[in-house]
Amino acid sequence: MRFFVGVTDNAWYGHLAALRPDEVNFWRPSGKSFSALEPGAPFLYKLHSPEKYIAGGGFFVRSERLPLSLAWEAFGEKNGAASFEELVKLIRGHRGDTHPDPEIGCIILNQPFFIPREHWIPQPEDWRHQTVVGKGYNTAEPVGKRLWESVRPWLPKFESCVGVEPPAFAKGEPPPLYGNDYLTKSRLGQGAFRILVTGAYHRRCAVTSEKTLPVLQASHIKPYGKGPNRVDNGLLLRSDLHILFDLGYMTVTPKLRVEVSGRIKEEFENGREYQKFHGSGLQVLPSATSDRPNPEFLRWHNEEVFRA
Repeated sequence: MRFFVGVTDNAWYGHLAALRPDEVNFWRPSGKSFSALEPGAPFLYKLHSPEKYIAGGGFFVRSERLPLSLAWEAFGEKNGAASFEELVKLIRGHRGDTHPDPEIGCIILNQPFFIPREHWIPQPEDWRHQTVVGKGYNTAEPVGKRLWESVRPWLPKFESCVGVEPPAFAKGEPPPLYGNDYLTKSRLGQGAFRILVTGAYHRRCAVTSEKTLPVLQASHIKPYGKGPNRVDNGLLLRSDLHILFDLGYMTVTPKLRVEVSGRIKEEFENGREYQKFHGSGLQVLPSATSDRPNPEFLRWHNEEVFRA
């Protein structure tokens, strides 16, 4: 099994170890992409010197380049800072510039875990002082195997998403799921859901093709708690359409056609802007068939939410 050890900001780690969130954004101030792991693979945190220890980890979901403001909107304190201003200060301290909203690299980790200080694991014997970003390991190799054996007792229990039976999994073992299986069967956080849906729809509104990122929002078809945080339970919508969809003034049929309720006109004496979408097909869809809106969830929205 391949896994990665990333060098982390110690202030980031300290804030999150106290917060104990369900997901974290392991950011890279340079904005560089990360492609060393497939979804579901473990990602461990190594603290900066003088703390030369492995202090926790999580499970890799996705890597994205995002404006700092959107990273904060999606993850809030799960970025490892108590406020947006504090996060800006951290990023600028690493970048050495004053860009008002720089793009940063976001490595989204699910089910993060934090090892008690007295049990921190010394960095691997092959770790070099000049390693500033991180290093990949494999349990098939002696160093990787020894490191993983030290980490295993601290792994959290695998959590499955709503409506999915958890796979066989014992504490101290990695999730037996990788790739798309991990994304569809594990319980993901709200931030991960937003970023996955945004990426799947190519950063464009499904109905209008709008690509102004700040006004695009990941909408649940079946609300959080009733449906899973999974891409096939999401639509990327312009913010006003997201509101109408959640309130039932608009829906999408299992055949991916938009329906707009006539009650908009009745109740608000307007709505021409929205009626023009009635009967049209979705303009943007995910490339992967498995990520496209689930007909079962759309049918639920048509019957339970839409104001016919």
